[in-house]
Amino acid sequence: MEDISTLTRPSPRGGSVAPGLVPALTLISHPKIQRCGERVLLRELAAGREVSVSRTEPLFARPGAVVGLPLADPFLSRKPLRLLQGARGGVRLVAGGSPQLVVNGEPLSGERELEPEALAAGVALELAERVVLLLHLAEPEGKEGAEELGMVGQSAAVRRVRRQVLQVADLDVPVLIRGETGTGKELVARALHQHGQRRKGPFVSVNLGAIPKELAASELFGAERGAYTGATQSREGFFRAAQGGTLFLDEVAEAYPEVQALLLRVLETGEMFPVGARTPVKTQVRLVAATDAHLEEQIQQGDFKAPLLHRLAGYVIQVPPLRERREDLGLLLLHFARQELEALGEAWRLESQEPSSEPWLPAALASRLVRHPWPGNVRQLRNVTRQLVISSRGLPSLQVDPQLEQELRALPAAPFATPPPSALPSASSQAPAEARRKPSEVSEEEMMAALRAHAWDLAAAAAQLGISRASLYNLVKKSSRARTAKDLSVEEIRQSYRECQGDLEAMAQRLEISVRALQRRVRELGLEED
Repeated sequence: MEDISTLTRPSPRGGSVAPGLVPALTLISHPKIQRCGERVLLRELAAGREVSVSRTEPLFARPGAVVGLPLADPFLSRKPLRLLQGARGGVRLVAGGSPQLVVNGEPLSGERELEPEALAAGVALELAERVVLLLHLAEPEGKEGAEELGMVGQSAAVRRVRRQVLQVADLDVPVLIRGETGTGKELVARALHQHGQRRKGPFVSVNLGAIPKELAASELFGAERGAYTGATQSREGFFRAAQGGTLFLDEVAEAYPEVQALLLRVLETGEMFPVGARTPVKTQVRLVAATDAHLEEQIQQGDFKAPLLHRLAGYVIQVPPLRERREDLGLLLLHFARQELEALGEAWRLESQEPSSEPWLPAALASRLVRHPWPGNVRQLRNVTRQLVISSRGLPSLQVDPQLEQELRALPAAPFATPPPSALPSASSQAPAEARRKPSEVSEEEMMAALRAHAWDLAAAAAQLGISRASLYNLVKKSSRARTAKDLSVEEIRQSYRECQGDLEAMAQRLEISVRALQRRVRELGLEED
């Protein structure tokens, strides 16, 4: 068999694209929507030979499949798009006389040289307003099991997470899941539980940021009857509820220092004291924690305990953001669309149609979606898909309503997005994403606009601004226009709670703070009980 070369490419940043990667084309959109996610590895390009893309070639298939199919759309030009290896290790596109080729939103009638960092980020190719392909770098398929563990996608980043889950699932060590907001950290936690030794036990999820420090001990460990005023019956607590199973500690970075201290003691001793109990209870739980924060920065600022991080991080899994797995977008959108259409009784829209039918997912929309930065990641894509499906009920194809149009325009896609760290040799798959800007470069007006655009979600706003969440939090504390939940007076919160009738999202919008932080203050004041 012929020896296949892989790419090692010079990068304008002074490095090179990681070896072991080859160019690939992945179907993001096709008139037969079920074909989303099919791909072809362009081994010929890696070996320095030309590749033609037309209605008859190359053959696309799901990763691991033996037989592939051509694009086979009758509206595609007979004059193929030609792909050649570029002079600097990139890829050169030659339109071949076809006027219906759009590259990253820009029509192409001649040639274009794509640099290595553009390939690492992914380049959207729109053909004849019918088909959208993503030209990107990919790992050749390895010998892996077909089990998806509930995770949709076939990118190298997702396959890496699956491998890590299977490597650690049956071990009794704590796991720390790191990743940006909306990447699917709880999905990974559930996969760990379902493939671990305690799979027959309960899976209990707790948002540590929502636990008031005054009630932390009873919330976590439970309380005996009569342990305190009003304790008319015993309280189980999260740890005892998860006995024999998995306890998922979400938003661990948001835990109060008092909560951190309680967790650290349990991790060190393996025992817990329910409030009012005289003897300790041995813990029999698998601990999985998750955070989207930069814990190392919080440790330096004195907001998080270093020993707790060391205890929680027995094994670390880094969940990739959506912008680092753009080739999965078609599969994810199809997955979410099927769920919504089934609920509406319109699942037939995803069935095979006549070759001449208009695509249900318009090519221009698919190209726009695959180039979007997605600061809210998979969760944001799910919400956008729901908005598209519901607002397009009864229509032959998906349409963008004015509200969604405003959301998509708020974060326009760059012509060539920032490449994922995994494509550069200096990056580590285990390290949190680095900030792309200095906090000093962010003006107060820009910061406030980003916070308002994302409803005071610090993680999403920080992603838009290109800085870390911790850096944004520091900017908020120094700002004369922004406030945190701690800055609100008790009377202001109570008045807002009454006027908004307990609607936390309406309160957060009025007070201009995050829903999560506001929820904590509301619980501290006991307003929910009132």
